Amino acid sequence: MKKSKKIVVIGGGASGLVAAITAARNGADVIVLEHKEKVGKKILATGNGRCNFTNEYMEISCFRGEDVERIDAVLKKFGTKETLHFFDELGVFPKSRNGYYYPKSNQAAAILDVLNMELKRQQVEIVCNSHVTKIEKTKQFKVLSSTGTYMADAVILAAGGKASAVLGSDGSGYSLAKMFGHTISPVVPALVQLRGNGTFFKQISGVRADAKISLYVDGELLGEDTGEVQFTDYGLSGIPVFQISRFAALALYQKKTPKVRVDFFPEFMGEELTLFFEKRIRQNGEKKAGEFLVGLLNKKLVPILLRASGVRERTLISEVEKERLERLIDKCKGFEIEITETNSFEQAQVCAGGVRLNEIDIETMESLYEKGLYLAGEILDADGICGGYNLQWAWATGYLAGKNALKGKKYD
Repeated sequence: MKKSKKIVVIGGGASGLVAAITAARNGADVIVLEHKEKVGKKILATGNGRCNFTNEYMEISCFRGEDVERIDAVLKKFGTKETLHFFDELGVFPKSRNGYYYPKSNQAAAILDVLNMELKRQQVEIVCNSHVTKIEKTKQFKVLSSTGTYMADAVILAAGGKASAVLGSDGSGYSLAKMFGHTISPVVPALVQLRGNGTFFKQISGVRADAKISLYVDGELLGEDTGEVQFTDYGLSGIPVFQISRFAALALYQKKTPKVRVDFFPEFMGEELTLFFEKRIRQNGEKKAGEFLVGLLNKKLVPILLRASGVRERTLISEVEKERLERLIDKCKGFEIEITETNSFEQAQVCAGGVRLNEIDIETMESLYEKGLYLAGEILDADGICGGYNLQWAWATGYLAGKNALKGKKYD
């Protein structure tokens, strides 16, 4: 097939590679400019090296952003079914783990390998170590970079966000988008660890606990999740923490004070924990308070909760005042930690915020400010929870951008 329209894709991550393949399959002459030494480095780090590349449960509640309706519209055009079909054609056999899809090989490298094979088959040119500094537009686009100047009939901007600069996302794409009048909603780390205010963290560093995490700002519940929480020497980590971290990051950006409540007994509802403790006291009333919680909580957590409740470890549990016992139960159900900051963008898996979706034609991913400019992936204001959702957004927007970038004019 004769290649005709010239398309430059800026960014060789998940969305950029799918955009390049899709455009090339439809007859475009495509070049990918990647500023790292290899394309797809961030793909290799996903799913702990196994690449959870999409999810059977594809609901809008799994995504965040200023305009979730537009996020939903994109995913209805290219969702789980379309992603599985796309990668099946490339040779990836999907394996589902409770709806979380991985390549059967359990290797993230498999996803990148098949993408690279298809890029080669479609004769897509890849230029690495290429740092794009400016995009100009007259009739054609002129893309200026450290590796030269490239002319294009259309440009797909898929340069990522700011999370994990070592893997390729350094925030440079935002400046390029701004050159065409685009505005950026506040960009903050997401799917990231939280740092807390407290002198006890070093005592419980390394402790893991099945718990429910709830995030409050000004008394309003903004997010919650349940699972294994990991305590560090500075704060909190683990998937439940990652899931609510973007709300904490935005609150901190707004100079507010987010607070996390840790429920160490999420399986007990209402007064059930009180009744459970009362029964346990009747059975083990001769035990000291510090001994009473052994078997229920990690031993390192016990003195922290007792101290916060005003209960002495050596006091017999049967002799603890009712008020202090109620306080202990309250702390077990809602141990509050003031969040002072998140870890940096370098530790974040993704970022929240980006180019506003009301500045994009969601049908095509084309800029509403510049014909022939398309945007895809993490550079846009959309982020998902853990579970393959951020990759799904990348595949979907990359596909739509690559497909529609062919529809504009071709200039000689």
